[in-house]
Amino acid sequence: MDSEEHGDDSGELDDDDDAPDLDDDREETAESVTIEITGLSLYTHHGVTAAEREVGQRLVLDLRLDIGETDATITDSIDDTIDYAEVCQLVALIAQQRSHKTLERLCSTVADRLLADYELEGVWVKATKPEPPIALAVDEVSVEVWREADG
Repeated sequence: MDSEEHGDDSGELDDDDDAPDLDDDREETAESVTIEITGLSLYTHHGVTAAEREVGQRLVLDLRLDIGETDATITDSIDDTIDYAEVCQLVALIAQQRSHKTLERLCSTVADRLLADYELEGVWVKATKPEPPIALAVDEVSVEVWREADG
C-alpha cells in the first residue's frame, strides 16, 4: 500500500538539530531600535480658522523615534531606553499648550522638542485630523514631518 510505504513524515519535521540558535552571539550584533507610538488621540485647538482654534477638535498623532543602538536590548532596563509613556505626556503637553494654524507647524514643534529632550538619531511625527472641517467627504487629512538629529 502506498500510504504505508511513505509512512508518517511528522518525525522528520520535528528534528531541529540543524536549526540555528538565535541567542548565540546576540551581544555581538548591532541592533538599531525604533519606538513607534500610534494613535495618540488628543483634543486640541489647532486650525486655520478661528472657529477651529476656538472650538477645538480631536487630533491623532503617530510618532516614530529612531534611537539607534541601546543597551536596553541587553540590560532589559527602562533606564537604558526612552520611556514612551513619558514621550506621550510631553507630546500631549506640546500639542495642547499652544495653538497652531497648520499641522505642519505642530509636527515641526513636536519633532524639535523630542530631538532636544531625547538622544535620538531621528524622529517622525504625523498629525491626523479624523474629521477635517472641509466641505467635501474626506476620511481624514494628515501631515508628516521627518527630522534627523544634527551631527
